[in-house]
Amino acid sequence: MNCKSDRVAGVLFFLAGLMLALTVSSAFAELQQVSVGGELRIRGRQYFNTFSPRGERISPDFTGWRPLGPQGTRSIFKWDDRGADWTRYETSVLLNVKADFTENVTAFIELYDWHIWGEDFRSDYLTGEDRRANSSEDVEIEQAYVEMREMFGAPLKLRVGRQAIKLGKGWLVDDMLTPSQYSSHDAIRLTWTPADDLSIDAIVSKLNEQQIGDEDADFYALYGTWTGIPELTVSAYWFFLRAARHVETTSLGAPGEWAESLFGWDSYDPTRLHTVGTYLFGKSNGFDYSLELAYQFGDASHVGSYFKPVTGAYGDPDAEYDNWGMEAILGYTFADVKWQPRPYVMGVWYDGEDNRDITFWEWLNPFYRPEASISFNRLFSSTNAFPTINDNGWLSNVIQVQLGLELQVTEKVRTHVHVAKDWVDDPFDPPVSFEIGDRRFYSPFSFWTEKGSRDLGWEAAAWVKYQYSADLWFLLYGNYLWTGEGLARGAFIQYNGTEFSGGTDDDDAGYLFWMAVLKF
Repeated sequence: MNCKSDRVAGVLFFLAGLMLALTVSSAFAELQQVSVGGELRIRGRQYFNTFSPRGERISPDFTGWRPLGPQGTRSIFKWDDRGADWTRYETSVLLNVKADFTENVTAFIELYDWHIWGEDFRSDYLTGEDRRANSSEDVEIEQAYVEMREMFGAPLKLRVGRQAIKLGKGWLVDDMLTPSQYSSHDAIRLTWTPADDLSIDAIVSKLNEQQIGDEDADFYALYGTWTGIPELTVSAYWFFLRAARHVETTSLGAPGEWAESLFGWDSYDPTRLHTVGTYLFGKSNGFDYSLELAYQFGDASHVGSYFKPVTGAYGDPDAEYDNWGMEAILGYTFADVKWQPRPYVMGVWYDGEDNRDITFWEWLNPFYRPEASISFNRLFSSTNAFPTINDNGWLSNVIQVQLGLELQVTEKVRTHVHVAKDWVDDPFDPPVSFEIGDRRFYSPFSFWTEKGSRDLGWEAAAWVKYQYSADLWFLLYGNYLWTGEGLARGAFIQYNGTEFSGGTDDDDAGYLFWMAVLKF
């Protein structure tokens, strides 16, 4: 038996033991019902003129002393039609067991496997030997919690253990990473429903445990929802993310470390990110609308540590979050017209910051301390309004306006088309340059820059969804991107505004995927 089989056997043994323990504990609650369920997602994807191996787009020789962030101008994008396109097929599987007991007690356990086709099983096509197996693709425990309801005879529900958490529509806290990958939290969640139209959730989640010392990462949430008006649902929330991992950017030996401690040169406080916001949505007289609006504040010292000059040693210990995020949608459904057309308009804004320029005097100053560039943090989002540019929900420092139309062609077929215009919120100013043929040459003086473009380009997208049955549906999606100068030359919009998007050309790009989902 190989290592993967051992792990699967161990997981199954754990499940059997847990179910036995729950059954034996019937002195407090007797087992009433056991149900089994799950989900299968299969997805195929292809990007055109988009991805390439990560590479430097502007040499550090031309950006010296500028605080560019953790990856500098290294980029995973190409925006040219040379080389191979990026294709991947993937499958995710959920399998769960739910046990209901008396006394309003439920136990829920869910196994999860996500894998990329061809990355496992008979990877060597000559011998069948599995040399490429990725241990991260082994079966995981996605959820394992106990839930108690009507605690103390009050409208209180407590859920303890690993659990999927989705708040609102998942704009900032979702239970998925992508349309085919799930996520969960090791958490305690208390839900209070003092009235039929009011619920309040309090959540404590452990993101990283270091066992010794105060270097953990934790997430806290308060989320309240009121449904007192039929046409309007109102939610308000506060999220707090604290990451206390110790960060140092240099290792100088005893004398150097003593000097750094004396002058506070290499000292970065824990991250303390507060997010306060509201989610409003509803329907009235054919109109549907939603608004997500959030403001972030707090210490961003950990992120600031990455913003040391290209040729320098220290980052920005005083970095702070001070950013807004927004998504607004307004639609209207012509219910009495064939196919029930629903035109809509959507606006997206993730507040960004680019402080990567330096002055001539900062360029000369050997003791220059940089200022970090902090953009809106997407937290645990899978929302993706820019599919060709981004497929993981972490795009920031961007603005989009989208116009679209949806049609209910038949009872089981729904279609969607839209066009969108994309901008950088705060563009990156590249070094002054000139082109000879198809090559670009940059000035060696990094303080000498030219105005960066805000134009990310135009997008056109369409999808069709076929709801074959209540439990099975299929989706085909396509997106075409007219690449703008701000995208081709590069801006810091990836990974919450810390990574570069620049390519080697400005060719148009596209994204196509299909997906099948079966619930059972």
